[in-house]
Amino acid sequence: MTAMTELQRLIATLKRQLKARSLSYRDVGVALGLSEASVKRLFSTGRMTLERLAALCEMLGLSLAELTQEAAASEAKLQQLTPEQETELVAEPHLLLVAACALNHWSLDDIVTHYRLNQAECLQRLLRLDRLRLIDLLPGNRIRLNVARDFDWLADGPIRRYFRARGEADFLAGAFERPDEALFFVHGMLTAEAKTQLLTQLRQLRKRFAALHDESQQAAIGARRGSGLLLALREWEPPDFAQLRRTEKP
Repeated sequence: MTAMTELQRLIATLKRQLKARSLSYRDVGVALGLSEASVKRLFSTGRMTLERLAALCEMLGLSLAELTQEAAASEAKLQQLTPEQETELVAEPHLLLVAACALNHWSLDDIVTHYRLNQAECLQRLLRLDRLRLIDLLPGNRIRLNVARDFDWLADGPIRRYFRARGEADFLAGAFERPDEALFFVHGMLTAEAKTQLLTQLRQLRKRFAALHDESQQAAIGARRGSGLLLALREWEPPDFAQLRRTEKP
């Protein structure tokens, strides 16, 4: 691997770390005493000195060694599973349960404390997740996730079909009345440009959810609650309206 490629990996990791902390190029400029335009050039050209890297790491609360480790770890992380791997997960409820817990940063002890699985049963599922490369099972039964921050299930894959069949109706059946709950449904007519803008904002919100999910793992498990966020946008007309559309102009 060339030195340039290694530097590109470090810069890409810095970008992810900045996004995870909701820090902009303007924030970086203030911290480093540079203009926002100068910071953009640093990241776009990749011409970053060791001193600049060290200063950025200090701003993020990382050492250069930790940045390098993070860059190396992210290189091999999964973006998605295969259809066969997702099928294996949904075929066995206990395996899917342990996978969900692992993705939410639960330990083996956390899982057996809260669910009807003994340690041997849980360990068996964790070993299968290790084989699927979803996690790395480390000495002492510690769990290290092997998925990228933007990991997602396959579009119309086994996991999403499972959710639609077994979870979507239950999720939407909630009253959404508590102060920490919300359900919004709006309908309107948008231009292609407006939809593109809205999709960009929805994707940013999804990334923010993932970043907060990661930040929350620092809290004790009793302080964290399973939370669902459903984002959806598509061209749509209520079926009852669609049935009334003319097939020919009057």
